[in-house]
Amino acid sequence: MCATHPRRWNRFAALCAHRTPSQSICLPHSDSQVGSSGQETGALSAHGVCSVLISLAARTASLFMCGSSGQWCRPARRALCPASPSAAVLVKCLLVSACDSVALAMCAGEENWVDSRTIYVGHREPPPGAEAYIPQRHPDNRIVSSKYTFWNFIPKNLFEQFRRIANFYFLIIFLVQLIIDTPTSPVTSGLPLFFVITVTAIKQGYEDWLRHKADNAMNQCPVHFIQHGKLVRKQSRKLRVGDIVMVKEDETFPCDLIFLSSSRGDGTCHVTTASLDGESSHKTHYAVQDTKGFHTEEDIDGLHATIECEQPQPDLYKFVGRINVYSDRSDPVVRPLGSENLLLRGATLKNTEKVFGVAIYTGMETKMALNYQSKSQKRSAVEKSMNVFLIVYLCILISKALINTVLKYVWQSEPFRDEPWYNQKTESERQRNLLLRALTDFLAFMVLFNYIIPVSMYVTVEMQKFLGSYFITWDEEMFDEDTGEGPLVNTSDLNEELGQVEYIFTDKTGTLTENNMEFKECCIEGHVYVPHAVCNGQVLPGAAGIDMIDSSPGPGAREREELFFRALCLCHTIQVKDDDDVDGPRKSPDGGKSCVYISSSPDEVALVEGVQRLGFTYLRLKDGYMEILNRENGVERFELLEILSFDSVRRRMSVIVKSITGEIYLFCKGADSSIFPRVIEGKVDQIRARVERNAVEGLRTLCVAYKRLTPEDYEGICTLLQAAKVALQDREKKLAEAYEQIEKDLILLGATAVEDRLQEKAADTIEALQKAGIKVWVLTGDKMETAAATCYACRLFRRGTQLLELTTKRLEEQSLHDVLFELSKTVLRHSGSLTRDNFSGLSADLQDFGLIIDGAALSLVMKPREDGSGGNYRELFLEICRNCSAVLCCRMAPLQKAQIVKLIKLSKEHPITLAIGDGANDVSMILEAHVGIGVIGKEGRQAARNSDYAVPKFKHLKKMLLVHGHFYYIRISELVQYFFYKNVCFIFPQFLYQFFCGFSQQTLYDTAYLTLYNISFTSLPILLYSLMEQHVSIDTLRREPSLYRDIAKNALLRWRVFIYWTLLGVFDALVFFFGAYFMFENTTVTSNGQIVTTNTHMIFGNWTFGTLVFTVMVFTVTLKLALDTHYWTWINHFVIWGSLLFYVVFSLLWGGII
Repeated sequence: MCATHPRRWNRFAALCAHRTPSQSICLPHSDSQVGSSGQETGALSAHGVCSVLISLAARTASLFMCGSSGQWCRPARRALCPASPSAAVLVKCLLVSACDSVALAMCAGEENWVDSRTIYVGHREPPPGAEAYIPQRHPDNRIVSSKYTFWNFIPKNLFEQFRRIANFYFLIIFLVQLIIDTPTSPVTSGLPLFFVITVTAIKQGYEDWLRHKADNAMNQCPVHFIQHGKLVRKQSRKLRVGDIVMVKEDETFPCDLIFLSSSRGDGTCHVTTASLDGESSHKTHYAVQDTKGFHTEEDIDGLHATIECEQPQPDLYKFVGRINVYSDRSDPVVRPLGSENLLLRGATLKNTEKVFGVAIYTGMETKMALNYQSKSQKRSAVEKSMNVFLIVYLCILISKALINTVLKYVWQSEPFRDEPWYNQKTESERQRNLLLRALTDFLAFMVLFNYIIPVSMYVTVEMQKFLGSYFITWDEEMFDEDTGEGPLVNTSDLNEELGQVEYIFTDKTGTLTENNMEFKECCIEGHVYVPHAVCNGQVLPGAAGIDMIDSSPGPGAREREELFFRALCLCHTIQVKDDDDVDGPRKSPDGGKSCVYISSSPDEVALVEGVQRLGFTYLRLKDGYMEILNRENGVERFELLEILSFDSVRRRMSVIVKSITGEIYLFCKGADSSIFPRVIEGKVDQIRARVERNAVEGLRTLCVAYKRLTPEDYEGICTLLQAAKVALQDREKKLAEAYEQIEKDLILLGATAVEDRLQEKAADTIEALQKAGIKVWVLTGDKMETAAATCYACRLFRRGTQLLELTTKRLEEQSLHDVLFELSKTVLRHSGSLTRDNFSGLSADLQDFGLIIDGAALSLVMKPREDGSGGNYRELFLEICRNCSAVLCCRMAPLQKAQIVKLIKLSKEHPITLAIGDGANDVSMILEAHVGIGVIGKEGRQAARNSDYAVPKFKHLKKMLLVHGHFYYIRISELVQYFFYKNVCFIFPQFLYQFFCGFSQQTLYDTAYLTLYNISFTSLPILLYSLMEQHVSIDTLRREPSLYRDIAKNALLRWRVFIYWTLLGVFDALVFFFGAYFMFENTTVTSNGQIVTTNTHMIFGNWTFGTLVFTVMVFTVTLKLALDTHYWTWINHFVIWGSLLFYVVFSLLWGGII
């Protein structure tokens, strides 16, 4: 088992029992004797075996009971064996491991068990009587991003290339030419294949050589680590899991480290992760509470601790673990570890002199290395069509070969008709079985006509996509000067898909809006407060800083008012920007105090800045105490006890603080739908009315509540949170359950309103997209009124739009079945019957309805019905959506956003979907959609990192789709159709020629022409055409968004267009062949194959007829491309006329040679 699962050696070798909630069950020592040296020397006695079995039975029962209750875990283990186990120990290991397997099988399905690893800090064994020291094997710290080595490059690269169907097909053709007697030389298929394989291998080899250079530079980088209390320097590749590493300011972390201590007194450090996720802002990380005081190498060297954490996984923002710190006490101190304690490889230390950390993931197990793996591949509609067309042409090829094979034997069945004199068979060949001869002839015809499958098309398409993607990144109009950001292309495989989008799913906050929040007002116990303007950079003190817009709050309100302001000053995760010259808050030039706040949430910054204008200023977090400046310029200090972090599921966050007088408060802020159900006291109705009014005006609202805690309450909360935080299994679930128990029985204080302005040109962009026939859906977590106001502002909804609601509030009055059928009747009565074009938004008559649905209602729609017909509601919902010009989905959880995208994507019409967002909560829908676009916003770069494309602003989506997407689709479609067209022109004369040569498999063209037609004579003009062509101007595409409809639904690669290009190729081939044929009408063929004209007695060579056909064909297909070109540059002229000149020169030289 150890060899198969090396990561589970800990489970295999640890000779201990799991602790149950009430006790520890340990295995007895009576089965062996321990010598004076401390080593186990005895054999396994009968009494020992019985003891072990009894303990194992108890262990299994304990695991089963814990597992069935959903609380199974892996606690610390007691030492029962030395580092070098004996045979007796190994037997017990096997028994314990078998028991583990039985218990886990019993617990299967009860809980998501997470495999973990144990790390010994500094490779030091735990103190005696603590935990067994179990040697573990982990990879070293070498990073290997390269794919090949010097020895495996050729076989591995060839294997990868021949996995492609086209390459494998041409390899088979080449082998057939080598094995049997074929009419063409193996060079004709071998050389193009060799060219394609070689070019690709050189490209991939060069890229891999660059990766090798980068790997070597990274692996040889010097690193400082602690060894025997001293600082030692060695290469990065020699680091091991468990080593204690020291990193200095501006150095990059060499591996994933658990943060132990820093030179800063508060045990924090600042890092930048630009090389990981593109974010250049400083992030604060926190050292382990019990180790942050170890500032020297000697202190660190005396640390005895073990770390239990999850096995490596690629998510940069998630980490689960715990650390056991051993001291003189019998039991270790257990502390939870999260992402805030993890320093990632590739991140850079900033504004901190030095830090110490222990390596937990090294080499290819680091999160940076695991993120080298690419996302799942998305395939465009064009690529799917191209593959279908290739199958069709393969069927045509087989049909041609089969027809010629049959006709050959039919023709030879006539008297005096045999193989031509130049194709005579040997006697042994004549005596072969008929089926074998027919198979040989069939394969020979396959070889003769195989050029109908273009060998260079895949390479040309890849080059077109790769080079064409630079047109987006080079577009200066899509560069945002405010942020200094430009568009990004994370994949070039979907360029043409940008021209086929039928549905756009967009986030609201940070995508349609600026995500630049401004505090507008707050409502405390039903009374509205508006902050006074800041005068000359100073906040007016006292009540002068507040404007009341309603009646006086009355007696006793000042205490609640100040409590509300304190809640806003304390309930957040904001950091105050450091100033190297000033201790404490930054001082403004005029002597007034001001602070620069940093947070991942613009809402938090807006609230803290807003309450500053109301007289309360958050100063800093120092030594675990939050400091605020009140209206009387007095500094108040609160000890920060706990933070219940925000998440998109709870939609709220809380802090627990303790005042200097000993009072303990829990302050909670969040969405009204999350706070109101947990409130037991407060003026709920007045505050709810104000919240709804602000939401209608498009303001973002949050509610604030609190409750006082007794010391006993807080002690119970600490126990509950500690149990959840140190859990390795289902930590998030257990934390959520703990938060649910803690955040209840609250007293409502008030609500806030902040304004998030609409992005520049967002309304114009949505209007243009709708004119292009694209349906736009807004998916947001905001409340319905706020989101609806934004939709009106960006003209997604118009004043004449009739809004249909499918919300929880309406479902309280009617059943889901009744509401859906009522909405369906409404839209069908006005819109008529459904069509395919209705679904893609191409009908101009569907501008009357807009649908609003919330997350709870969506869950009911997606939930299977009790009678088992779960799909009926979904189909009815889709029917309603088809007839609405726009849809707003509010109160959406991240997974619900992806659920909506998937629902539309997999509907029977299979429309092309695009999802755009700026935050981590948008990643799921970005990955689900056909095309994912991330907005490089203020909520990090997770969306941009996981997207196919990234843009600085939503307005840039207009040009990306209506201009770049339009051009990409036109160009790639023309490229694909033209390739098939010119190959039909090339091969069909070969097919016709067989009727004039007795189906003898004689080739019409010279070997050189067969070889160079696709890779030299006709490839460059179409490649340049597919990069440069503009059938209409960019300004026209901007002014006329409706032109986007002309190419919708893969219009240029439909069967009708495909058949047209194929028949055009057949017609042109007939003209080429019979035009040349009639030129040689009065000719005779001599015995040596020469052609002699009857009248002039001119003598032509054997290849004259084929060369004439080939020359007319090359000029025709190239000049056709010139005639189809609308946008001429000097490069077009050079490539088109240069290609023809090259062919003429080559023909003259080659004709002279042969």
